[in-house]
Parts: sequence; C-alpha cells; structure tokens
Amino acid sequence: MTIGILGLKVGMTQIFDKNGLAISITVIKAGPCIVTQIKNVAENNYDAIQIGFLEKKKNIKKPESGHFKKSRVGVLKFLKEYKVKTKDNFKIGQVINVDLFTPGQLVTVRGKTIGKGFSGLQKRYHFARGPMTHGSKNHRAPGSIGAGTTPGRVFPNKKMSGQKGNEFATVSGLTVMAIDKKENLLLVKGAIPGKFGNFVSIIPSLS
Repeated sequence: MTIGILGLKVGMTQIFDKNGLAISITVIKAGPCIVTQIKNVAENNYDAIQIGFLEKKKNIKKPESGHFKKSRVGVLKFLKEYKVKTKDNFKIGQVINVDLFTPGQLVTVRGKTIGKGFSGLQKRYHFARGPMTHGSKNHRAPGSIGAGTTPGRVFPNKKMSGQKGNEFATVSGLTVMAIDKKENLLLVKGAIPGKFGNFVSIIPSLS
C-alpha cells in the first residue's frame, strides 16, 4: 500500500468538459495531513506511516495528549496508518497536501456509508414481499429462518432485519478531475461513500 491522504466530503456538483457534457463530481476537503508516527519492523513488526488530520480542540484524553506530545505535533482528530515498503522519504511533522495527486490520476476512496437505521428485509436485502390479497397476512414478514429440530438453531450470517448502512465501503477507479492547492480541495469524478461532512481516506489506485 502507498501513502494516502485524509479528508472530508464537502458535497457534489458538476462541471462541463470541452464537448459541453456535464460530469458529476464530488468535492473533498483533503488535508493538510501531518505525519504523526513512523513505525518500523524492529519496534512494531511492520513498516507504516501514521498521519493525522483536523485539529482537535476539546475532549482530549490523556493517552491522546501523550501520543501527540511524543510526536511533537498538535492533537489531531483523525488518525490512519498506511503500510509502506520504504519509510525513508518521510519524517515526523511532515505535511501532506493534495499535491500528492495529479489531475487524471485514478484514486480509491474509503468511507462510511449513510446510516439508514433499522430496516426490514425488503429494504435491506431486496427480498420479495408476500401475497397482498386472498386473506394473506404475510406481506412483509421474514418467513422461515431455518429448520426445527435439526439443526435446532439459526445459522450465523442469516439475512434478517437490522441496521442498514453505516458501514465502511470502498470505491475504486475514481478519476481526479482537478486540484485546488490553495483551498486543499480534491475534485473526483463520481460519487463516494457517506453524507456531506463524512470522513474519508483517499489513496492512489493500483494501475
């Protein structure tokens, strides 16, 4: 894995290409991020670069304060590690900006999807509903969830009602349309997971 950048989803808009065609894009407030820790095989059994994003001003815990004090950087709200093959090009306190990417480059974006709350089987898994006429009372009921005596239990991962959304999702192969270095904005073609203000991680896609 290569080093990436952290950001917040600002929203969606559109731009027009030279042929006048509208292109849907997502605007991401990416960085600036700060290298907060450099891990190595000798101490941590693997090589990785930890970066932080967005200053944290309240509700700072003592372990957090101690961690950032050791790194000699301010307390940051979001932290993420990226495993790297070589860490020679990085140092603690180094700033990572959107100039890490170039227009036309393919990137992978990972974030949490929008939470839909407790949902039934039709909405959550697109199950077919039951008959709506002739006295049927099985319209949106789940139906049988397993055998009786044998095995006498419900198997794990059975599709049932429950929380929909609010889980990590990854979208690969998104094209970087433009970069605004002054405002630290990354314009990506297409949609990314989550609602506006959602925390995301962006890394270059493997070619």
